[in-house]
Order: sequence, then structure tokens, then C-alpha cells
Amino acid sequence: MITTARGFSDALDAERAVGRRVGLVPTMGALHAGHRSLIERAAAECDVVAVTVFVNPLQFNVAEDLANYPRDLDGDVEQAASAGAGIVFAPPVPELYPGFPAPVVTSVHVDGVGDVLEGASRPGHFDGVATVVAKLCSLAGRSRVYFGEKDFQQLAVVRRMVTDLSLPVEIVPCPTVREVDGLALSSRNVRLSAAGRNAAGALHRALDRGRAVLDSGERDPVRVGAAMKAVLDATDGVEPDYAVAVDAATLGPPRHLGGEVRLLVAATVGSVRLIDNIGLVLENADAPVAVA
Repeated sequence: MITTARGFSDALDAERAVGRRVGLVPTMGALHAGHRSLIERAAAECDVVAVTVFVNPLQFNVAEDLANYPRDLDGDVEQAASAGAGIVFAPPVPELYPGFPAPVVTSVHVDGVGDVLEGASRPGHFDGVATVVAKLCSLAGRSRVYFGEKDFQQLAVVRRMVTDLSLPVEIVPCPTVREVDGLALSSRNVRLSAAGRNAAGALHRALDRGRAVLDSGERDPVRVGAAMKAVLDATDGVEPDYAVAVDAATLGPPRHLGGEVRLLVAATVGSVRLIDNIGLVLENADAPVAVA
């Protein structure tokens, strides 16, 4: 367990100095099976795995969401260790943002992929994500960094940021882990009521509907998005934000869908905001192939 930035950086430098390959898994804690899958993959591919547990205040738009975010550091440490991690970095907020709660004057903004969808619905969210990931990657040094595809836009933002800032890390995307009914695992799921948990299945059903429309040969992103939103609209207790079919690289809607496509949905269930996505490769007009 390490709580200081200097101690974290020194520990990973020491691992590399003796020839060990470092894997990094950034998290905000409340670890679940999805996080475990990232840690286990990192442990299989690297010699030492560091898990960061840091509830990043910069990426919350609503103070209540930050206050209500689940925290269980002792449980997180136990889960991380049992999944194969050797280091947990759990700094207090001022360790990463000196002077906090004074405003953070230096931040990272990723144009384009960070401004749409979640970026439009939650202004400043991805500035917070990019800023903390840039800091963690800088402290960690040369390493492989593991992110889940459940937060696909976050993954796209981080990839672009790492490339543009020439950070010495390799981003490793990992498949979404789901419940039996298809609901993507998320730390937010624990906040769902029993009725909300049942209603939340609409997100995955909407994605399945989008896939089926693509299977039928439809290539108009507006029509595919409308088909997904109709599933969300028809479910009591679900308030849709967006349901879109976009180019996987730009996250923008092309005039005609082709190549690597991402279907993304977001909705509020009760008081809990949830997101999900799936990826497909449209090899030709009749044969989409699921990739995630």
C-alpha cells in the first residue's frame, strides 16, 4: 500500500530496474468483477501489477455524486491482491492535487472525442479523466495500462491523450464484463433499487436491437439510433440521454455506417446514470461482426 506520489513512482522505478514489466490498472475503487478481470489480465501479461484507487473529484459534475460514490478501501486492497496485484496506490486528494480544494489550474483537455456524448452531457468530465490519467501515467512511467471497453469514450479519450502527449505507456483495452442478463458491471450498479436493476437491462436490450437492425442491412446511423432509443423509451423508470451509432475512431456519426462501428447508449435509471456500448465491424452490407 502506497499513499504518496513519490513513493509510488519510486516503487515502480525499482521494479523496472530489476527487469520487471509493470502493469497499471487505474480505478476509482469499489472494485468488482470487471476490475478483477483487468487486474487478472495485467497479472498474466506483466511481472508486477499496480492498482490505483483514487476517487477523482475533477471528473464529477455534481457534488452529491462525488459524496455518494461507494468507497471500501480495505475491500479494494483485498480484491486487488487476490486478483494478482502487488501494489495499491491510494493517495489522498491533495497528494495528486496540491492545495485542493483550491481550483486545479493545470488540466488536460482532449478536443473532439472528449466533447461529444458523455462530454456534452457532463461538461468537464473528460478534462478530469484526462488530467488524472496523465498524472498517474507520468508517475507510473513505462508500463502497460489496462482499461475496460465499458467506458468506451473514456478509452478513446485516454488513447488520444497518451498519443498526443507522448506518454511512455501502452494502453490495453479489455472486453466489458457483464451480468447474466447482459447488464455491464459498474460500481454504480450497487445504487440501483430492485426495480431499477430490472429496468437497467433495457440498455443492453437497446444495444441488441441496434445490432439486429444492422444485421438487417440498415446503414443509416439515425435510424439505428432511433431503434435503440425506442427500447429505452418503452421501459418504465428509464430516462434516455442518447442512443447512437458512430464511427469507432472519431465517435462521430458518419452519413453511412461502415467499417468499425460503435453503438453507445446512456440513460438514467432512478437516480443512477448508466452507460453501455458494443462494437461491430461492418465487413459488407449484410454481415456485421461483433467485436465487443
